Formats: sequence, structure tokens, C-alpha cells
Amino acid sequence: MSLTGEMLIGAGALRGTGQSFTGYDAASGAALDPAYGSATEADVARACILADEAFAPYRAASPEIRAKFLELAAAKIDALGDALTDRACAETGLPRGRIEGERGRTVGQLRLFAQEVREGSWQDVRLDPALPDRKPLPRPDLRMRMIPLGPVAVFGASNFPLAFSVAGGDTASALAAGCPVVVKAHPAHPGTSEMVGRAVQAAVKEAGLPEGVFSLLFGVGDALGTALVADPHIKAVGFTGSRAGGLALGKIAAARHEPIPVYAEMSSINPVLLLPGALAANGAALGKAFVGSLTMGAGQFCTNPGLLLAIPSDGLDAFVTAAGEAMGDAAAGVMLHKGILAAYEKGVAKLAGSAGVKALGEGHKAEGKAGAAFFGTDAATFAKTPHLADEVFGAAGLLVADADLMALARLIQGLEGQLTITVHMTEDDEALFTALLPVLETKAGRILINGWPTGVEVCHAMVHGGPFPATSDARTTSVGTLAIRRFLRPVCYQNVAEELLPAALQDANPQGLWRRLDGVMTAPV
Repeated sequence: MSLTGEMLIGAGALRGTGQSFTGYDAASGAALDPAYGSATEADVARACILADEAFAPYRAASPEIRAKFLELAAAKIDALGDALTDRACAETGLPRGRIEGERGRTVGQLRLFAQEVREGSWQDVRLDPALPDRKPLPRPDLRMRMIPLGPVAVFGASNFPLAFSVAGGDTASALAAGCPVVVKAHPAHPGTSEMVGRAVQAAVKEAGLPEGVFSLLFGVGDALGTALVADPHIKAVGFTGSRAGGLALGKIAAARHEPIPVYAEMSSINPVLLLPGALAANGAALGKAFVGSLTMGAGQFCTNPGLLLAIPSDGLDAFVTAAGEAMGDAAAGVMLHKGILAAYEKGVAKLAGSAGVKALGEGHKAEGKAGAAFFGTDAATFAKTPHLADEVFGAAGLLVADADLMALARLIQGLEGQLTITVHMTEDDEALFTALLPVLETKAGRILINGWPTGVEVCHAMVHGGPFPATSDARTTSVGTLAIRRFLRPVCYQNVAEELLPAALQDANPQGLWRRLDGVMTAPV
């Protein structure tokens, strides 16, 4: 596929007339052709109007039509093959195996949402038949289903050029819900975004859907995102990025004449609890495994294990020794772009310069690359130094070791919301884990036992969310089929004639759905 540097508005392709920019080779810093022009406010308005015009026919399309469209988009992205992999590797510096795996995840989640659309339980149909003889008052016939919100704005993420970008989880779940999508591509990987965008655009056309079901806009700076969230046709926002960025979009959305929800994944340090039994049994092995998780992809995962909590012991000494040795073998990593590298180096320097914090290990260093870093402190220092709890996006970890178990428990209680909390334990630690679990549940969206948080399975039970600031709405997830609920709302139909009801609510149940009848889940007949 030849890249043109054009944005995709509905079925059209045109060059933006705003500020020009290019992608860059993450390893060498060399500019990559072609140049892209930023979208103007008029371009944003055109894309959003097309999305609004497409909403009614797209949401009315049968589940089978929407499912086939998602599968068609997946097939076309898959068919991009090595060309997509090569461009994504160049623009992000991520290794080939990582990009190939991410492409598999991207097309896999599109296909998973196709299955979800067909299965239909996302409609959450509830039927409460009329009770005309009920005393003292009769009950009317009441039926409920979930319907799509409307056009959704999606912001591509820097660290996942495929799985959280143009056709990533936010786009897939919104399209599955019946919502047209307008994507703002991340400026760090415009070529990758254009390739995927053209595949989705072609799928829209081949599926016979309205052109406004999908648009892709390019731009640098804040103006494009501001205009997109503020556009009155947009009814929800999906965002993965910094806390500052997510909060800024939330303010714009809340200040609108019609406020809209912003589903933002923002910040998490993903604590790891090393309980005494686990350290006694496997201290050295855990230390080595920790560094493997910390340095994977130069630490550029939202689930990177940035904080460790433990009680001093011989097992912890073995952990620290093994982690320090593994750090010494860790190669310097290419980060996604210069801005992320600069922010990482600033964060590491701030940790290194903090009173009461000592270095426990460091990786190799190289010009223009990020070296891994591992630090240690105690609970009292952590408690009185607020910035130690800040996310350092990259391969930097902090161990808080303290003999006072209650101090560590208070530390956990005082943490901000997290995407994940990991616990390493043995049978000897079960009583301690049981005591901690109620607190852990209030702090994270996913609790892991004897694993590492890097790596998110795309499935029905996955929760990739958590209390603020991990996400802006702890009731949702951005990964897994539950993500579709972000872009739906309930509608109740009272005393509507059978022949006028939507198919999902009709007595004949033509879609073959499981439905809640008088409060009881009922199988299709």
C-alpha cells in the first residue's frame, strides 16, 4: 500500500491544510515520508456530520451485518502483512515480534466483538409483562434494551500503534455497539495509522455501510482533539494516554452544552506485593522475572510493574540481588519517540535525586535510548514523598521494603487507583492475602496471583480499568467484550404495541436472545 499523507473523511481522502508533520524513525530519528497535513476545524466538522448522518442507518443494521463488517475489517488489516509490520516497527522502535503479536491482538479483538454482536447479550433485554389485575395498581407492559450512544471520538495511543489505535479496542467496541467512529491518529505513527485506516475504510465500502461509519483525522497540537471532543455530534470519547491529556479532554466534554462521557485510561504504577512465603521459596527467580516484566518493550506498557512492596528477609535479599544482576544485563531500549524518552529520563532523575531513595540496579545506557532503573526506599520515605507514587512511563521500578507490616498496609490503603495489583504468594501467605484482599479490590481493576501484569488477555472476563486515575470511570474496561457497554444506554418501552417493538423486544424473539423475563434469565425457544 502506497502512503499518501491524506486523512480519510468518510469515503474520501484529502490532505489536511493545517500544520504539516511527518512520522519519524524511532531508532534513528530520521523523518519518514510522506508528510501529513493537520485537519482543520472544518475537516473535524465534516467528519462528525458524516458520522451523525451514518448513525441512524448503522445502528439499525442487523447484528449480522455489523458482525460481518468487523470481520471484514480484521481480514483487511491482516492482509496488510509485512508492509504494516515494517512501518509500525520503524515509527515506534518496537521489535518485530511485538508488532506482529499486537496485530494479531487487533484483528482478534475485532473478530471477538463480531461474535459478541451476534450473541446479543450486550442488549441486556428485560421484559416485565403487564399485570392488569395487580392490586392496588396494575403494572404496564415494560420492556428494556440497550441502544448505542451515537458517534464516538477515539484517540490513538502512542504505545500501542495497533491494539489501542485506529482499529483498536475503543474503535472495535464502539463499532460493535452500533456507533460510528471518528479517530484522531497519534502523530507519532501516522503511516501505520493511514494503512489501518484505509483498510477499515475499504471494509465500510465493501460492507455497503454509510461512509460516515468511519473517519480518520491527522494533526499535531491540542486544537484537533479539542475541536473533536467539543463537536456536538460526538456523544462519547475513548482515550488512552497521559493523566494530563485525559483530564483536559474530560473538562472539554463536561463544559459542553450537552456533556458527554470520556472513557480515559491514564495512569497506573501497578503495585506488586511480594509476600514472605513467596520470597522465601522463590526470591531469586522472582527478582529475575520482575526485571523481565519491567523492561519488556522498554517498559512502555500501561501495566508495567512500577512499585514493589515487601518485608525485609533473606528471600527479599535474594530478590534484590537477582534483580540487580538482571538489570545489569538489560539492554538500553528504544522508546516510542523523543518526548517519551525525555519524560522517562526526567522521571528517573527525580527518583535518583530523592532523599531516602537508593539505587538497587541499572541497565545499560546508550545515546538516544533508555536505560532501565531500579530503586529502593522504606514506607516512611514513600509516605512523606508524594512524587514517589507518580508513574514513570518506562522501565523504572521502586521497591518499598519495611519491617512494619502495618506501615505497608497503610501505604496500600493510601495508593491511588490502579489498573492492576499483583500478589506473589504461597500457601503460607493465604491468611495475609485474605486480610489484604478487601483493600486490593478497592484499588485495582485486576488482581493477579503469581504472575506479572504486563500482557492483557482479550476475552470476556478481562477488566482493563480501575479507580481514578487508572481510568476516568472505574465501572468500565477498555479491553474485553464488557467494553461495549461504554457506548450503550438503556431505553425502556412502556405499553408499545408488539408490531411496533424493536426485534430484540418482540415476543417472538426473532434474534434468539437470552432475555430476563420477570427477573428470570430465559433461554430462547
